[in-house]
Amino acid sequence: MQSLDRAFALLEIMADTGGEISLSQLAESSGLPLPTIHRITRTLVDNGYVRQLPSRRYALGPRLIGLGESASRMLGTWARPHLTQLVEDLGETANLAMLDGDKAVYVAQVPSQHAMRMFTEVGRRVLPHSAGVGKALLAQLPENEALATVRRTGMPAATERTISTPESFAAELSRVRERGYAVDDGEQEVGVRCLAVPVLGGPARMAVSISGPESRMSWAFIAEAAPVVQRVAADLAADLNRRSRPSAAPES
Repeated sequence: MQSLDRAFALLEIMADTGGEISLSQLAESSGLPLPTIHRITRTLVDNGYVRQLPSRRYALGPRLIGLGESASRMLGTWARPHLTQLVEDLGETANLAMLDGDKAVYVAQVPSQHAMRMFTEVGRRVLPHSAGVGKALLAQLPENEALATVRRTGMPAATERTISTPESFAAELSRVRERGYAVDDGEQEVGVRCLAVPVLGGPARMAVSISGPESRMSWAFIAEAAPVVQRVAADLAADLNRRSRPSAAPES
C-alpha cells in the first residue's frame, strides 16, 4: 500500500509540473530517495502510465488518457443533477469545466430550454483567459502559475472585449477571488455572457457556469444568479467528496 501511495504521489507531482519532470526534481518534490523513485517510475513505465523521454526525463504516459476519459464521463454523470437544478432555477445553459493543461475543457452540460440558447460541445477545450470557466479555474491557482499559463497561450483576442495582457488578467483574477465568481462579458463570443463559479473544496479543480445571450444575462440577473450558482457549486463539491470517500469497512 505504501508503494501505491507513493506511485500516485509521483504521478500527481508530474501532473502539477506540466506532465514532464526529471528524477532529481521528483526526489526534491516528494522527499523520497532516488532508488525508491527509480523503482516506482520503472514500474509505471513498464505499465504505460509513465514514459521515459530521450532526454531521460519522465512524462505522463498514454494509458492515463483512457483513465482520464472514463473519469470525465463519470464526473459528468454525477454532475448532471446539479447542472439540471441550475437550469431549472435560472433558465440558462449550465456547464462544468476542468483545467486540462493550459486550456479549460468542458466535461458536462445541461442545455437551456430557451429556443435561443448557448451550446458548447462536451470535450471542447478553450483558452482560459477569455472564458468565464477559465477565469474561475485559474483563480484557484497561485497567481504566478495562473499568469504563466496565459503567457504560454499568448492570450489572443477573440473579440474586442477580450483581456489580452497578463497585467490586466492579474487584475481580473483579483476581482474573481474577491467576489467569488467570474464573468465572460462577450470576451469569447460577441453577444454572449457567462457567469462562472469555482468549485471549491472538491476533489479536483473545477468550475460551474451558466451562459446565455446578453439580452437575458443582464448585470442585474448576474448579481441575483451568482449566489445560486455558488450554492450549487458547494453542493457539487460536497457530493463529489462523498462519492470519492472510501466506503466504511464492514463490521466483523
